[in-house]
Amino acid sequence: MTHRFPPGFLWGSATAAYQVEGAAREGGRTPSIWDTFARTPGKVLGGDTGDTAVDHFHRSTQDVALMAELGLDAYRFSVSWPRVQPTGRGPAVQRGLDFYQRLVDDLLARGITPMLTLYHWDLPQELEDTGGWPQRETAYRFAEYARIVGEALGDRVELWTTLNEPWCSAFLGYGSGVHAPGRTDPVASLRAAHHLNLAHGLAADALREVLPARARLMISLNPAVVRARSDAPADLDARRQIDALATRIFTGPLLHGAYPDDLLADTAPLTDWAFVQDGDLAIAHHPLDALGINYYTPSLVSGGTDNAPPRHDGHGAGTRSPWSGAEHIAFHQPPGERTEMGWSIDPSGLYDLLLRFHHEVPDLPLYITENGAAFDDEPDASGAVHDPARIAYLHGHLAAAHRALADGVDLRGYFLWSLMDNFEWSYGYSKRFGAVHIDYPTQTRTPKSSAHWYAGVARANELPDA
Repeated sequence: MTHRFPPGFLWGSATAAYQVEGAAREGGRTPSIWDTFARTPGKVLGGDTGDTAVDHFHRSTQDVALMAELGLDAYRFSVSWPRVQPTGRGPAVQRGLDFYQRLVDDLLARGITPMLTLYHWDLPQELEDTGGWPQRETAYRFAEYARIVGEALGDRVELWTTLNEPWCSAFLGYGSGVHAPGRTDPVASLRAAHHLNLAHGLAADALREVLPARARLMISLNPAVVRARSDAPADLDARRQIDALATRIFTGPLLHGAYPDDLLADTAPLTDWAFVQDGDLAIAHHPLDALGINYYTPSLVSGGTDNAPPRHDGHGAGTRSPWSGAEHIAFHQPPGERTEMGWSIDPSGLYDLLLRFHHEVPDLPLYITENGAAFDDEPDASGAVHDPARIAYLHGHLAAAHRALADGVDLRGYFLWSLMDNFEWSYGYSKRFGAVHIDYPTQTRTPKSSAHWYAGVARANELPDA
């Protein structure tokens, strides 16, 4: 028994610039907030940085050939803002644009569809020095950058993503401080969230002006699957509060043109939201051609006032909760198997998300723009890398995606996170998400068993029975 996917379904993989490119000081590139954060003692495990990462900047032709060998239809990559526009202002550095033009040309020559993400967390440090995402001006600088990239690559790239996981940028970067730039200010995190929403809309407007009509614009969110520990009123209200802060703070403006009333009420002790100016929500509500959904694991929460000190829900350890205005809510480890990140494995969460957005915006196509798992993958004596746990993880989640398709969801593609092992943010090189194993000292690429399995699924456009 097999599960067929629709004709034209995109099978891809994904990476992010700072995690894979390296070449941190080449071609006019200046530091991003992640360069600064990674060089700050104690912020990244082992003192690791993305200075070299997996050297994708110099090995992109080899990596594209590997994608072709694996039969991938598409590659989702991000552009490094400080490589293209080093100060976050002014004209582009042509050497930076040249890299992405060569990458796109290589992809197209191999029949691989490029999906370009403009922002995957690497804000130019000079913009952070003037206030970063909590400052309104950053949204306008992002729109300028989007126009530059659109003018350079719009003739060849049809799938455009403005932001990747703005929740992480706002709440892990400015709330808990476990991501760059490492600030711990709950009001700043709410301001950042709004200016990211505004930045998306401004960038979408700029792109529409320079891209061909065939181009499709989207944003990739990591909406939370929040489950209450019990039916107690406090636990159910905890679920509501976290859903507002994790998901509806973005989907409200982006999909419906307004922030949820309960979010505004929950955060009223922190801010009156006066940073939302007239016209902002109309800009953020720019029509989308598709929505990207990133999913890894659900959250289990409880409320009340007798909780243990709050801990994070799989996004790293920290001394401050990222949940601005909901710091009292506790997160619990769901039962069952876990990945190397400690995240519970639950494909039903992906199905629930897809159905949620199918019902909320039924005419909006969906893409799974990230899904995957970290496991402790090492070569055996022969040099092969066997990762049956990842295959099982992918099979379960692809089965959930197929079930959603059968229930009417307009799902257009799936992007495995990640193509290769890489720099895993505050975890450094200690966690491996890749379908391709990287030996970091030699940069040797070795496709794991999961890469070959996924290639078979992509080529057949069907999922075999377990």
